Amino acid sequence: MKHPVSVFIFVESRYKLTRKRIRDAIERMLSENSIESPVEVSVAIVGDRKMRQLNKKYRDKTDTTNVLSFSLAEGDSVVQSPEDAQKLRLGDIVISYPQVIKEASEDEVLVDDKIEELVLHGLSHLLGTHHE
Repeated sequence: MKHPVSVFIFVESRYKLTRKRIRDAIERMLSENSIESPVEVSVAIVGDRKMRQLNKKYRDKTDTTNVLSFSLAEGDSVVQSPEDAQKLRLGDIVISYPQVIKEASEDEVLVDDKIEELVLHGLSHLLGTHHE
């Protein structure tokens, strides 16, 4: 049985992407990882200035990056109301659109392909996979 997946997508107006493709990719990865409870995740597509601010604030790095993920389970415990107790709130994935354009060009892939790759990379971090 398929469980509801809530994907909230924030995109600055000048950036173009296929929202359905992002939702489908997230649903597919959650299914492949046997996540059965209702899930909530957000995706934000931002510019390099915003990404630099986030990278500085949370990673103490002054440059931009292609993707950041912010788990709601890291650090303090997540407090949920009883009616939301069954919903798994994974967190936020933030992607720099200018970095997507640059990397898509370098890799000779479509922009939507690169966005999907980065969304899935960020989601893997929210699901607990980390690189050294």
